[in-house]
Amino acid sequence: GRQHCKISDRETNGKNSTASSNDFSDPVYKEIAITNGYINRMTRDELRSKLAEFKLETRGVKDVLKKRLKNYYKKQKLMQKEPINGDSYYDYICVVDFEATCEEGNPPEFVHEIIEFPIVLLNTRTLEIEDTFQQYVKPEINPKLSNFCISLTGITQDIVDKADTFPQVLQNVIEWMRQRELGTKYSYSMLTDGSWDMSKFLNIQCRISRIKYPSFAKKWINIRKSYGNFYKVPRNQTKLTIMLEKLGMNYDGRPHSGLDDSKNIAKIAIRMLQDGCELRVNERMHAGQLMTVSSSAPLEGAPAPQMPRYRN
Repeated sequence: GRQHCKISDRETNGKNSTASSNDFSDPVYKEIAITNGYINRMTRDELRSKLAEFKLETRGVKDVLKKRLKNYYKKQKLMQKEPINGDSYYDYICVVDFEATCEEGNPPEFVHEIIEFPIVLLNTRTLEIEDTFQQYVKPEINPKLSNFCISLTGITQDIVDKADTFPQVLQNVIEWMRQRELGTKYSYSMLTDGSWDMSKFLNIQCRISRIKYPSFAKKWINIRKSYGNFYKVPRNQTKLTIMLEKLGMNYDGRPHSGLDDSKNIAKIAIRMLQDGCELRVNERMHAGQLMTVSSSAPLEGAPAPQMPRYRN
């Protein structure tokens, strides 16, 4: 008969701890490996039944369910061995998904300008969206939006005509973050859906606005990379709608609304944290270039936000 995953209710105490010890000769790792073997042989129905037993989320494709159960069991075993204080993780994650000017086919010479700056503030302790920020931005190089851009984003010409220019909106963003004591009382990290928001859109916009690149946005979590590595899926399965679908969730709101996109990205981040993924900075800007951050790098929060200086 099929061997079932040997997980008992005694192992369900605690929630967000991980062990710092990497001594894989410890017998606990053999127990984890054996259990992983059991989990690999379980059917989707058996996985869902076991997850339900532990009051865990039962939605998602089979590979997601397996990863969720493996991680849950591993955390319980390691926590029994060495309880760890969870205070070392970011207090908050700031999810950002810019909308920018665009044209159909996006000709290579077209300069993209940010027209919506949203932030979704995710509390990593409560795993809830605690606050949101959204402001539209007046483009300067191409002040008239294309019909394609209006149709895609839902942002109208009237909205951007009434909006502030980027430096003022960035100042408002920084003030909003300061009021929430990010980088002072609370540690935080930025998070985006892919590399482009920071390495392309923000980078270009800062040059257009003749301001230096803001220090608080120089490192971030690229959730596509985190998702692909955690659930062991190829990069072509890490688009926003596909990630939601594989996790058993639907898109809420209007696609290509920056704020709605950010809220849906935050939903994915919450589910990944629940599944045991330690979302951590994996990309950064250095001398204007996109670079990868090693997963073994120390977990450091972003600095307190400051308005960057103007370029000469």
